[in-house]
Formats: sequence, structure tokens, C-alpha cells
Amino acid sequence: MKDGEIIQIAHLVEDLDAAMKHYWEAFDIGPWDIYTYGPDSVNNSLYRGKPAQHVYKIAVCWINGIQMELMQPVSGYSIYNEYIEKHGYGLHHMKLYFEDCEKALQTYIARGYEVVQSGNIGNDVFYYLDTEERFQGAVIEIGNAGSIPEPERRYPA
Repeated sequence: MKDGEIIQIAHLVEDLDAAMKHYWEAFDIGPWDIYTYGPDSVNNSLYRGKPAQHVYKIAVCWINGIQMELMQPVSGYSIYNEYIEKHGYGLHHMKLYFEDCEKALQTYIARGYEVVQSGNIGNDVFYYLDTEERFQGAVIEIGNAGSIPEPERRYPA
């Protein structure tokens, strides 16, 4: 991976299981690794500068070197809920890889992009930037693609 490359495209979905099933049966996209994340599994989790309390489920798979992510908010409030209220379900963000996220983050802050939500899961560090208005709906996430714990389950099994 090279700094600045797109490594993930993420969609917000209303029903994670239905979305995985559709992608698998209609387009042969998968198999999917499934996780549930929240205050107990995301370290240093912040939403708009305050400790985050939201819970969400994700499913991920790889397509030609890019990770596709499906995300379903479960409880609490986050940028995912904000986005759904404004735009509905669908494309939410693209994640850009950076080996040194802290250095990249300082560059984006100097360009006028603040962090809206952040945290780390295992060795994976992530920062969602406030790009929604300037990018006409798209959120940019930066991260290091670090290792994460094993998935809870896989679809299809």
C-alpha cells in the first residue's frame, strides 16, 4: 500500500444481513467477515471530541485490493446516524491509507479538515475527517490498515 491510496469504500445499510446476502447472491461479492464494535471494542473512541458510546455492526470483504465495508448503526449516535438523517443509506466514506496517520492528520488539519470521529480497533487507527460538505456528501477516513481481532462470524458460513 502507498500513502494516500484508497483502501476501503463503505456503505451504510439498514440491515447488514440482508445487504450481505444481496451482494453475495446478486454479484458474488464476499465472503464477508462480520464484527460488532462499540465502547468495549474501540479504544480512544471519540465522536465530535467526546467519548463515543455508539455501537455498530460491520461486514467487510476484499475486491481487487480494496476493502468493501457495510455498516449498520445499532445504538447510540455517531457520524453514521448524522449521515443517514441527511442523505439516507448508501455510500458513506472512502478510507485512505497512511503508514503514519498522525503525520497525515496534521497535514489535513492544516488544510482545514477537522476530525469528526476517531478511534482504534486493535492496531487499526482511524480518523473520519469533516469533508462531507466540501465533498458533496462523501466522508474521507484516513487509517493505517493495522491488524484487528478475528471476526465474530463469516457470511456465507
